[in-house]
Amino acid sequence: MRVARFSAGGNPKYGAIKEGSTRIEGLKGDPLFQGVEPSGEVFELDEVRLLSPVIPRSKIVAVGKNYRAHASEMGGEVPDHPMIFFKPNTAVIGPDDPIVLPAWSSEVSYETELAVVIRTMARNVPASRALDYVFGYTVANDVTARDAQRIDGQWARAKGFDTSAPLGPWITIDPELDINNLDIETRVNGKVVQQGNTSDMVYDVPQLIEYITSAMTLLPGDVILTGTPMGVGTIEAGDRVECEVKGIGTLANFVTR
Repeated sequence: MRVARFSAGGNPKYGAIKEGSTRIEGLKGDPLFQGVEPSGEVFELDEVRLLSPVIPRSKIVAVGKNYRAHASEMGGEVPDHPMIFFKPNTAVIGPDDPIVLPAWSSEVSYETELAVVIRTMARNVPASRALDYVFGYTVANDVTARDAQRIDGQWARAKGFDTSAPLGPWITIDPELDINNLDIETRVNGKVVQQGNTSDMVYDVPQLIEYITSAMTLLPGDVILTGTPMGVGTIEAGDRVECEVKGIGTLANFVTR
């Protein structure tokens, strides 16, 4: 099942999309807090606007250098523990929303990533039970101002500017989904520019949840970005970026300045 957040011309709504369907079945309230309960409303997908499927209540926790080849292309070694940083919820946008390049950067990159949406409060969770705390999975683009990343030393500005966290197109909830073997692909203007697979992660999703919750509490709706494969590159105004994680979906955004 896929859970979407969308607009049909009024306030945002939540809906469920069955595999292969072109319709959204409306839900009563936020499924993170009220469960997946049908409202009786039905909408056609091509008649609504998909929004970011979740706005994190408190934080996005992102993981750096979690693919060996990406760590190498960035000129560094894989850390001996997960390297985590934050992106603010004000950075979140949804499908087809514009990525706005900041005036102070001339080197902005895409990074397609598997994103994990937390279901319930999580603290000191062992890896063996970590997936019990997951609501589902979506696609993220960890948009990064590389020049600011180098200049600043820390990553708050480079990775936290407005529109730097596209999420979508929906949350996939599927207990049969093999999150350790999902193909990742990025296309810019239709050209494939990045490919990888989640099997290449240094630290898998349960390990990341264990590590993160040993330091901080995750709340319902918080999002974990799990890192990006090798092949990152720059985007320019006018580009269309498509971020795909097989088995979940494709997140597409135009780039403006």
